[in-house]
Amino acid sequence: MVRHHTLLTKMALLHIPDSIYNWLVDFFRDRKHCTKFQGITSQILDISASIVQGSVVGPVSYVINASDLSTVTTGNSMHKYADDTYIVIPARNAHSREAELDHVAEWAQSNNLKLNRAKSAEIIFQDCRRKLPPSTLIPPPLSDICRVSQIKILGIVVTNHLSMSNHVRDVISKCGQSIYALKALRCHGMCDGALKGVYRAVVIARLLYASPAWWGYASTSDKQRIEAFIRRGVRLGFYGTGDPTAQQLADAADEALFHAVRYRAHHVLHHFLPETIRHRYTLRPRRHNFVLTTKTDDRNFIVRQLFRDIY
Repeated sequence: MVRHHTLLTKMALLHIPDSIYNWLVDFFRDRKHCTKFQGITSQILDISASIVQGSVVGPVSYVINASDLSTVTTGNSMHKYADDTYIVIPARNAHSREAELDHVAEWAQSNNLKLNRAKSAEIIFQDCRRKLPPSTLIPPPLSDICRVSQIKILGIVVTNHLSMSNHVRDVISKCGQSIYALKALRCHGMCDGALKGVYRAVVIARLLYASPAWWGYASTSDKQRIEAFIRRGVRLGFYGTGDPTAQQLADAADEALFHAVRYRAHHVLHHFLPETIRHRYTLRPRRHNFVLTTKTDDRNFIVRQLFRDIY
């Protein structure tokens, strides 16, 4: 539904070579569409909307189209991942929820889109480690937005208490289905080496998908459940006894991401890093040269990496 005229107008504001812009104009120009149903093909008609889903430029085009969508209240933030949009509103701005939704709806209408409130959800995060004062009130639910206790954000299930137990349970359940498939492949003659490769590529990758984002929020019992599932794979012969544990794999993923964030100035997380140390004297060796900020939430990825191996 993205209108080509609106999209190309926004692309024209980018600092890209004229040849690239002209190529994009030509890419979206004179597009046609027809539908085939039960052997009958409709008449071919011109279209002036859509970002050609499945094309290489499709996701980037939507990102460019949504680049001018932002919050209207100071203190609120908006996070956009292709066509998934999240508005983060602190407790002090709870009164701005309706205004933010109305703004998104108005932006969508002006861009030939529509905010689907039926598919939108509201979740209120509460830190169970902190005791809220009695005067703290939970805002009433919005009339046309469903309030949920858990939400899936880019494949990670997060509860309103920032617990990872539901995510761990769901991912272990899905990996259990993969174990059944691996057993079937073994019965059909697949060699052990190939089975181990599939186990690493499917089961291990799914168990620790995006682990830097949620590993710090996982409880000890959550991590033990993952380790127990991996040990089951060892007993079945799909994983070696000397292969890395879940903790070792998570630490390696943390280290790789922190290295990328630290040395790539254009990394999306780079601006969260504190200033570098300016003095020249050294005390004991450290794995980074950043100023240690106040240790607020040690479950956060950046905080965990800054204070790792410090104490």
